[in-house]
Amino acid sequence: MIRVVVTGAGGRMGGRIVSIASQTEDMEVVGAVEQQGHPLVGRDVGETLGLGRIGVHVEENFEACLERGDVVIDFTSHEASMRYLELAAEKPCPIVIGSTGFTASELEKAEHLAKKTRCVLSPNMSVGVNVMYKVLRDVAKILGADYDVEILEAHHHMKKDAPSGTALKMAQVISDALERDLEKVGVYARKGIIGERTKTEIGIQSIRAGDIVGEHTVMFGGVGERLEFIHRAHSRDNFARGAIRAAKWIMDKGNGLYDMQDVLGLR
Repeated sequence: MIRVVVTGAGGRMGGRIVSIASQTEDMEVVGAVEQQGHPLVGRDVGETLGLGRIGVHVEENFEACLERGDVVIDFTSHEASMRYLELAAEKPCPIVIGSTGFTASELEKAEHLAKKTRCVLSPNMSVGVNVMYKVLRDVAKILGADYDVEILEAHHHMKKDAPSGTALKMAQVISDALERDLEKVGVYARKGIIGERTKTEIGIQSIRAGDIVGEHTVMFGGVGERLEFIHRAHSRDNFARGAIRAAKWIMDKGNGLYDMQDVLGLR
């Protein structure tokens, strides 16, 4: 039985992870964590999700929960995730992180901390999205410099970061395949008389509206034709299931920093 601690348990993703993990064979939720002062602190997490009492109360003390768990699943914010990773590395305890918005220095720190524990860190835990990463890498290599690359992502109006971590990962995968520096060729906004599109730029545009769970479209535009690859998330359950799959996978791995490409064997 894998004992799971879920952080951000009062959030939309955290709630789905608790619900699905509670119904997953060989998995038990033993900890639910929220930030200090959250209205759900002290309540049975199962009751807050309509699952009935499961005997696990939402807590502020992550370290206390950590002592009871075999693995942590974290979908919070990049700042909170770094704190949780630090504490998980001290125990040590495996951790699966699906937060986005990490800075380059935070990612470097995460790689260092993961030397003391096992960590799956991925901006998108969806199996479909991670298959799409591999497809985009292969397609970019085949098409080369003759096709313009544009990425359009859409999310709900409460999402705080833009572009999405998934869109940035797609752009990075493509830029690496084309041997370009995304820091130099990424274009995130266009307005006014901007001149012709350069051959090397990769456009990444964001839409925020309503309750869109997540949509990503990648266009390879050539002369006389274009290819479009689209992923649409219908609910957050696919992200939760991917995270649970990662939590099972990481249990018998060695220390280090992994992502969903490793979990799915796509490298």
